[in-house]
Amino acid sequence: MSSAPSDLLHFTERGSGRPLLLVHGLMVTGETFHPLLERLSARHRLIIPDLRGHGRSRGLPPPYTAAMLAADLARLLDYLAIDSTDVLGYSHGGAIAQQLALDYPGRCDRLVLVCTYAFNMATWREWVEGLLLPPALQIFGMRRLSKLIVAQAAPQLGAERADWLAGLMAGQDARVMASAWKAAMAFDSRRRLAEIDCPTLVVAAANDQAVPIHHAKMLHNGIPRSRLVMIDAADHALIWTHPDELGRVTEEFLGG
Repeated sequence: MSSAPSDLLHFTERGSGRPLLLVHGLMVTGETFHPLLERLSARHRLIIPDLRGHGRSRGLPPPYTAAMLAADLARLLDYLAIDSTDVLGYSHGGAIAQQLALDYPGRCDRLVLVCTYAFNMATWREWVEGLLLPPALQIFGMRRLSKLIVAQAAPQLGAERADWLAGLMAGQDARVMASAWKAAMAFDSRRRLAEIDCPTLVVAAANDQAVPIHHAKMLHNGIPRSRLVMIDAADHALIWTHPDELGRVTEEFLGG
């Protein structure tokens, strides 16, 4: 990594085979994909970046718009000499995956969109929560707010895993996360979903309160070549509570 450009995302790689880019959500890092790595790396070359402003890429400056984050991913693929790849985006990472497919259509072979959305301000509750989070970061700080977010979004996590996730979120910069959150609120792919022409798997958690099921249905209805899979008894933390099922449906879609 010593010869990498200074504006390149920090990333790790694992496994070999057909490339698969894993894109994490807001306030976390590529470490969130740990439960899937052993299974997916058996047949795929996994590329796992930390998005701009997050984790080991936190030194990269704003903006944190979907267009900028997608451009970062395209630049990373250039650096790795990967012309095209399969892409799995989780939570807000799914929004960035959509942006990558829209802005660089030749680079995305197949998409897996997990617990994500086309527009995250689609209801009154989501709009209010979206507006309240940035000031809440200033009032409570990352550590206290992270615990509240994990308790609400991922109630099925055990105490040890919940503490780990809250700690991962607490390690991010509050001002950067507030800016990144505002950029996420502005993301809206609804009018462009029909332009996504690569095969797409939409994975939803039946009990997801952070990104309710209506978001998955919107994606499925809007993306022409999409398939919708529902994971029962799962919430927004399904990557930890149902990793085997998520890995299975992903591998079946990607074809191994």
